[in-house]
Amino acid sequence: MVYRVIGIMSGSSLDGLDMAFTEFQETAGEWSYTLRAAICYPYSEEWTEKLRRSTSLNAFDYQLLHAEYGSYIGEQVNRFISDQGIQYQVQLIASHGHTTFHVPARKMTAQLGCGAAIAAVTGINVVSDLRAIDLALGGQGAPIVPIGEQLLFGSYLFFLNLGGIANISFNDPANYIAYDVCPANRVLNMLVKDGGKAFDEGGQIAEKGAVNNNLVDMLNDLEYYQLPYPKSLSNDFGTDVVVPLIEQRGYDMDDALRTYVEHICVQVANAVISLQAEFRLRVLGFTARQAVQKMMVTGGGARNNFLIKRLKETLAPLHVDLDVPPDALVDFKEAIIMGLIGFLRWREENNTLASVTGASRNSIGGAVWMGQEA
Repeated sequence: MVYRVIGIMSGSSLDGLDMAFTEFQETAGEWSYTLRAAICYPYSEEWTEKLRRSTSLNAFDYQLLHAEYGSYIGEQVNRFISDQGIQYQVQLIASHGHTTFHVPARKMTAQLGCGAAIAAVTGINVVSDLRAIDLALGGQGAPIVPIGEQLLFGSYLFFLNLGGIANISFNDPANYIAYDVCPANRVLNMLVKDGGKAFDEGGQIAEKGAVNNNLVDMLNDLEYYQLPYPKSLSNDFGTDVVVPLIEQRGYDMDDALRTYVEHICVQVANAVISLQAEFRLRVLGFTARQAVQKMMVTGGGARNNFLIKRLKETLAPLHVDLDVPPDALVDFKEAIIMGLIGFLRWREENNTLASVTGASRNSIGGAVWMGQEA
């Protein structure tokens, strides 16, 4: 059977709303997919500011924004359906929403974008609130994409997503592991903003800079990096902790960017070393599958040529080979997987892995909103 879903993702880098119309097929427990259409609708300056300031709103205004943003998502879905000529083909919408608050220690996470509003505007059934049950079960609620990596891209040993936050997954069949590594694009974009740019295209500015080893050491000493996984990051770690630490020291933009690229590389390498060590504790030597340790790299950071170059150089001694897939998968992997997560919820099948999040069990995450009339 073929399932046709629109998966929607808004990342912490605030670049826009990603949508992927994907056909999923499950045969005897094996999943495959075909990406039929995908687009990123950039946020207007007004919406960028609304989302950026959302965590400072009072409770009433926050709920108003939650409803307004849900209607906005619904309108963009209708636009996407019209632009692509896929009327009457979409069976389900799976919307991740835009993460604002994320406090796993208090079993709380919040994503803007009311699912009921999306369903009402589109007239299509919607799955939203994908993380909430995992946190209620004591998990981190993040990373959320590993179930899709496992089901759709099982030939890779490692996955690295370079979004607003960098997260890594380790496809150990006995114990699938994933966690947030460090802030990534959100910090890089903020560091380049004073230069009048939205981002450092291709890493050209960072490549001209010099590494400040003292700053690298200070960043690496931050408490989060000493914590064991499972663990996850909220956006304010990058915006309220990392960026001020860098800016207070008055570095030139190119040196600040170059140094932060190095920090990302160090933290990714540390994560790989830790995961490799844990695997070797259980398996003496790598099997043929692990001999070539392939890492799929996706997210906006995969287009940062300098960051990818430095990651390749840093990970080569660890026998990890980076693979940047075709552009569509680089840009829309998370939106594709949101679609799969939504349909697993619709089928009432597990879509969140306790081995990743630290929850007490696997779970079926997501609230269902019926956009269609009975």
